Amino acid sequence: MNYRKLGKTGYDVSSISFGAWAIGGTWGEVSEADAMAALHKALDVGINFFDTADVYGDGRSERLIARLRRERPEPFYVATKAGRRLSPHVAGGYNAANLRGFIERSLQNLETETIDLLQLHCPPPEVYQRDEVYGVLDGFVQEGLLRAYGVSVEAVDEALTAIKHPNVATVQIIFNAFRSKPAEQFFAAARQADVGILARVPLASGLLTGKMTAQSRFAPDDHRTFNRHGEAFDKGETFSGVDYDTGLAAVDELRPLVPDGMPLAEFALRWILMFPEVSCAIPGAKNPAQVEANARAADLPPLTEEQMRGVAAVYDRLIRPQVQALW
Repeated sequence: MNYRKLGKTGYDVSSISFGAWAIGGTWGEVSEADAMAALHKALDVGINFFDTADVYGDGRSERLIARLRRERPEPFYVATKAGRRLSPHVAGGYNAANLRGFIERSLQNLETETIDLLQLHCPPPEVYQRDEVYGVLDGFVQEGLLRAYGVSVEAVDEALTAIKHPNVATVQIIFNAFRSKPAEQFFAAARQADVGILARVPLASGLLTGKMTAQSRFAPDDHRTFNRHGEAFDKGETFSGVDYDTGLAAVDELRPLVPDGMPLAEFALRWILMFPEVSCAIPGAKNPAQVEANARAADLPPLTEEQMRGVAAVYDRLIRPQVQALW
């Protein structure tokens, strides 16, 4: 494992970290035993940063991470998110009273007094423009409820708006071989602003593992079943917004670029780490084997220029027309 600076937080985080959405919910059933085994394996392989949210399993994911902290002595960082508990999920709900309530609930779930990193959880676009929201978060830092804060976004324009506010320490954004717009239009600005980047959905909801086929089926409570067209939340969260059949075709074109014996998933994660602006990729994992496979990507040699050009060519031909303008 290797480590990179996470923007203004000053934290040195594992370049492959742990996304805890899958152990919370909407990815099919994951037993508590499997979830805890995955979390323990993450620490075993050097992962020291865990990304969760208050809505992942209605707090289940946060509570599992709290249990990990009870069971292991090693220090590690936890990022959580707030805002998606709002119903309706409207911009006006991002106020001091509501955010305080969400934060206090997360503190209880995480069994801690201070959250290492709180992220606004993909709020309505106008929220990113509201100075008063960042002022509220600044107040929570001063109170000691938060050590740092950032934003999770759907779109590049939202990220560019957020980092105009000087205390935004991080941006979590979908970035993978099927969603390369952030590298083109956001990374340079983030670098200049000393903002850490968390690459979320790094394997395009599993498409970039290369294990899916036209016959693959997912559980009814898996978002890859019920959110392919944005029925429950932004469709970009599922397969990075790429049409499933198009994604399969693109995967087939990526395969010749992958060295013999290397899983496509590890190649795809190493592609993300070729961008120095990325602080960490946060793939999910449901069991220890998936954690180990993800972590191996951190120790792979750099991809060649030919491989990078090949990935770009697949994106330009098959993916760019579908997703580039939307996010």
